[in-house]
Amino acid sequence: MFGKSFLKSAIAVAAASALLAGAAQAETSIIVQSTTSTANSGLYDHLLPRFEQHSGIKVHVVAVGTGQAIGNARNCDGDVLLVHAKPAEEKFVAEGYGVKRSDLMYNDFIIVGPPADPARVGGMKDAAAALRKIADARATFASRGDNSGTHKKEVRLWKASGADPNSASGKWYRETGSGMGATLNAGVGMGAYVMTDRATWIGFANKGDFKILVEGDVNLFNQYGVILVSPAKCPSVKARSGQKFIDWLLGAEGQKAIGGYTLGGKQLFFPNAGKGPS
Repeated sequence: MFGKSFLKSAIAVAAASALLAGAAQAETSIIVQSTTSTANSGLYDHLLPRFEQHSGIKVHVVAVGTGQAIGNARNCDGDVLLVHAKPAEEKFVAEGYGVKRSDLMYNDFIIVGPPADPARVGGMKDAAAALRKIADARATFASRGDNSGTHKKEVRLWKASGADPNSASGKWYRETGSGMGATLNAGVGMGAYVMTDRATWIGFANKGDFKILVEGDVNLFNQYGVILVSPAKCPSVKARSGQKFIDWLLGAEGQKAIGGYTLGGKQLFFPNAGKGPS
């Protein structure tokens, strides 16, 4: 018969083995808090099978507006943050919630609208000036109004335009409080101007007769960043697996996969890890 000390030792070893097995199993999957555009465009459907085959790590994406994604990451509800609002991302890192922010890829924002173009902004490249014309014409504009990366950019452009759309909230300025796809649907339904990221627009199926009216302004540049959530702030973070995902995205294979993703022959995102512009 075994003595009590032996049994205690065996139980301790079994418990430790179970904990190690659980930790190993937990590290085989991660949660990415992400902006909606990367998910709605189909980019993750293109990237994640490649990464999972490479690493054996399953990636679960929570696709919400950038503001909510950052809030979720602050609450330790994720391992990696992938969004597109650089000032907010830098603040997230500066406050200790993120380990390091890295440029990942970019595309641009555009303003789309009906062919009637009541504010006569078609062909303009100055986005702030175009918004000023929309405000002066009191032409219907559909805004996400949800603190997403797209909404944050829109707010900065309105400020640069000198117009105050909030004073017309519920009138010609309509805030949907929804994601990009829902806001585009609402905009098409109302015959309203909408600012959207180009990737979502390319993949959007309900364009109707809407077309791109304003594009090409350097101020419409749309940079995406990737950050590992800090294990110092959030001890539950799967730092090893999260960093593997980030390293893959920033490395040659991930950057090639990002650049190789197209819809209808059009490239949606342009990899620029370690390159800029940012």
